[in-house]
Amino acid sequence: MNPQSEAVVPPQPRDYQGFNWAGFSTLYLREVRRFWKVGTQTLAAPVVTALLYMMVFVVAVRGAAPPVHGTAFATFVAPGLIMMSILNNAFANSSSSLLQAKFNGLIGDFLTPPLTPIEHVSAFALGAATRGVLVGAVTWAAVLPFAHLPVTHIWAVLYFGIGAALILGLLGIMAGLWAEKFDHMAAVTNFVIMPMTFLSGTFYLVDRLPEPFRSASHFNPFFYLIDGFRYGFIGHAEGSLITGVGMTAGIIVAFTFLCLWMFETGYKLKT
Repeated sequence: MNPQSEAVVPPQPRDYQGFNWAGFSTLYLREVRRFWKVGTQTLAAPVVTALLYMMVFVVAVRGAAPPVHGTAFATFVAPGLIMMSILNNAFANSSSSLLQAKFNGLIGDFLTPPLTPIEHVSAFALGAATRGVLVGAVTWAAVLPFAHLPVTHIWAVLYFGIGAALILGLLGIMAGLWAEKFDHMAAVTNFVIMPMTFLSGTFYLVDRLPEPFRSASHFNPFFYLIDGFRYGFIGHAEGSLITGVGMTAGIIVAFTFLCLWMFETGYKLKT
């Protein structure tokens, strides 16, 4: 048979059975390397901010701030600062990644590869969670000279720390897909993330707030994240741990499905 008479068969696209681990790991590593390359901004800056808060709320008021539930004020504040670093950095990682890709016209780099919505969401969320947990760990080490932090319940530290990083990573995905310009992202950060963080008992007991702010704080998901995380260190919680555990798992599931829907429908991606 003449070889030239044979029909030329074009190469077949790769068929991924099940989860595309190669594509997922590539996108995940891309998200990690993205923030790692600018470590001064993504890792060092949050630690400096946390240390400044420690100086203001602990050193400047030393002797004036009484112990909280038998716990030194510095030990009470430190877990809140660590959690605040986790929340802010997890949100910033996924939201800025998607918004910058849309702004620079590079969103096709995410949509062209053979990745399903679950692979997109998993990579972006876990990349954001990695940054949040890493910044939290570095902040933890940085505040140790100012506060003694004995770990009394390691499960609470891990559960609420990782859970908070995932929640804000997923929220960052939704914000990054929704936002059309950097002003939109700044609005979410300044009018949603920061108020919810500061009004969740980061630096104080929410029971000392006047009404209706005291009751409203118990409807703030960030309150349960910070309260559960702090419980892991000092062994005391203001709110219900059962509520916090269930709420954390429920929000992760709900946000995951919402992010999957946004990628599945191409929400503000295919227009």
